[in-house]
Amino acid sequence: MTSAMAVDQFPTPAIPEVAFLGRSNVGKSSVINSLLGSKIAKTSSTPGRTRSINFFEVRWPGKPQAEVVFSDLPGYGYARVPRELTSQWSGFIEPYLKDRRSLALCLALVDLNVPPQESDKQLLAFLNSISRPFLMVGTKADKLSGNTLRKSIEAFTQHLPGLRIVPYSARTGIGREELWHEIRTATQDFQSQSRGLAL
Repeated sequence: MTSAMAVDQFPTPAIPEVAFLGRSNVGKSSVINSLLGSKIAKTSSTPGRTRSINFFEVRWPGKPQAEVVFSDLPGYGYARVPRELTSQWSGFIEPYLKDRRSLALCLALVDLNVPPQESDKQLLAFLNSISRPFLMVGTKADKLSGNTLRKSIEAFTQHLPGLRIVPYSARTGIGREELWHEIRTATQDFQSQSRGLAL
């Protein structure tokens, strides 16, 4: 794992990266650990603990070299996080999202048990404005019944028509295969485009 709190601390771009974004208590680390089947990302009962971008190299099964990097970004929208700290984040998070040439996909995580928050809408609008490909991941989906889950997803898509959402549960594994498919597709497409630009 590599951690960065400034642009000059970012690892050299080499392979496609997938960014995990969301509010501080949405469960980003739990989703990463669930995807990898290993407690590689630290989880905390206190939201707002992640204060750097943490980069994790991921190897596909049977592959000797890393194929993708997961980047776990600091959470946002948590009132107890000091305001001066959140202002520091903008100094390296925005440049990462805007300028990182190896960033293949942004995963915007939201808690499906909580109505859409203004900070979530702002994140989606920002990703749209910089033309970053993104997918919404609805965490803690196991806590909702079928009809309630559908209504929760509809509440988010009303704010952004055409929004793609993968319901996910780190506890039960709901959505794990679908999310891995999206990640692999995005990274393969990114590599194909990069090779095309290099020709």
